[in-house]
Order: sequence, then C-alpha cells, then structure tokens
Amino acid sequence: MRGVNLSYETVREWCLKFGQIYANGLRHRSPRPGDQWHLDEVFLKINGRLHYLWRAVDQDGDVLDILVQSRRDKKAAKRFFRKLLKGLRYVPRVIITDKLKSYHAARQEIMPSVEHRQNKAQNNRAENSHQPTRLREKVMRRFKSAGHIQRFLSVFGIITSFFRVGRHLYRAHGYREVMKTRFAVWKEATS
Repeated sequence: MRGVNLSYETVREWCLKFGQIYANGLRHRSPRPGDQWHLDEVFLKINGRLHYLWRAVDQDGDVLDILVQSRRDKKAAKRFFRKLLKGLRYVPRVIITDKLKSYHAARQEIMPSVEHRQNKAQNNRAENSHQPTRLREKVMRRFKSAGHIQRFLSVFGIITSFFRVGRHLYRAHGYREVMKTRFAVWKEATS
C-alpha cells in the first residue's frame, strides 16, 4: 500500500518482537472478563510427542489464558489455575470443565470457594475456542515446539478473540459501533 516491500520473515520478526506487547495492551484496556470460566485441554502432537494445550475462556468466548504442558494431571491443572489467577487477579464465580478429575482436585486446593460444574454439554464454549487454533496449526504446517506454541498462542488467542465479536449478537449499526471502539482500543494499545 505504501510502496514498501517486505518479506514474510520481516513480518514474522515483527510479530515476535511486538505481538506480546500488543496483546498485553489489549488485555489491560479491555473490560474485566466474565465471572464464569470454561476450561478445557486439547491434545497436540509436537515432533511425535504428546502435549496438552490448556485454555480458559469466559462466558462471552474471550480467551483468558493459554498454557502448553506435557502433562494432564493434578499438578498441571494446579499450575494452570495459578497462572490464570495471577494474570487476572480475581476469582470466578463458577468454573465449567469436562469430566477430567484433575480439575476437581486442583480446584479444591487452589479455589475451594468456587462452584465447579463438570458437564460435557456445558463446556462447548471452551471446545469451540480451539477451532481457530486448529486452523492456524494446519496453515502453519504444525507447531514446531512447546515454546513456539506458547509464544504464538498467548498472542494469537488474545488478539483473535478481541476482533472476533459475535456478529450474530448485533444489528449492523451496533456491530459497526462495537468494531469502531475495538479498533480505537487497538490503536491506543499499539501506539
């Protein structure tokens, strides 16, 4: 557009350098997430080894946090809960998970006052939040390492959920207003 030729490598380097800064700026400027958290984990194969991508979203589908680990036990769930609470600095009213026992054991130690619902059907919001990640993984021809996934998705998840407003929830005028305010916040976060 401006007559400047860039290679894909230059854009990739910019994303590595500035992506986390922009995602943190968006996170600090966006309103406080909901008090109902949906937690889920998904399997990822990296160089033939199995890893787990732990993800938390609120009731609106906004990504709260992502953590890549090589385990799926109580210790891994506790680590994920600590990371969530450290980043958000408040305790949710209710968490909704699938029937993995690790969530229940970790919640009893870290957040005993929080209501815990374990139901596969109620956790569809978290299950659906994995779809953009799977599409991105296919485009990138798989992820190369656990560190690569963590770095990329901690930025990609925040920015993607910020710009993917539920268009079906708004009329055209309302949608334009929401996107106008989101781009204003984006401009403020990136400048």
